[in-house]
Amino acid sequence: MVKTLYLMRHGETLFNRQKKIQGWCDSPLTPIGKKQALIARNYFKENNIVFDDAYSSTSERTCDTLELVTDTSYNRIKGLKEWNFGDLEAEHEYLNPPLPYGDFFVSYGGESEQDFRDRVSSSLLTIMKQTSGEIVLGVSHGASCRQFMRKWQHTSNIDQKERIGNCCILKFNFEKDTFYLKEISNHDFSMLK
Repeated sequence: MVKTLYLMRHGETLFNRQKKIQGWCDSPLTPIGKKQALIARNYFKENNIVFDDAYSSTSERTCDTLELVTDTSYNRIKGLKEWNFGDLEAEHEYLNPPLPYGDFFVSYGGESEQDFRDRVSSSLLTIMKQTSGEIVLGVSHGASCRQFMRKWQHTSNIDQKERIGNCCILKFNFEKDTFYLKEISNHDFSMLK
């Protein structure tokens, strides 16, 4: 049986607006972030997408986004959390090195890129293998979504070079323990600014 995973990033947060590094630390959704989540909700409604199961990172910003997107009950999964940036959490983004980050954050007490990618990928694989549902929503973070895309880039020709925007939705098919990226949905939020 082919299952479908809709993996999306949370809505805009206070730290996003302030250009602060936001990994395992948290900040609330802004009013714009809440509106972004409601636009994502409408996208799913307009496309007749109904979730059998839903999962969120344990961060407040992802849980709040999911609760605005669907009324489906959900499970909080620590493995879907953002990259742990160590001592650079809540600091200004100008302290980030150029991409790719690699193991830059390890010296600050954070995660290596490979450990982070493996954590997110393993969590999503476990979710999709264990769920009996066919259509699953996962709400996570920008770097989490990007690293998951990188893990499975060999199974798809679809890619997005620019950053994963708030409430961007990645549609994956899942079959025989393999993910296939089928679609990337970016919403036009220009009217919200």
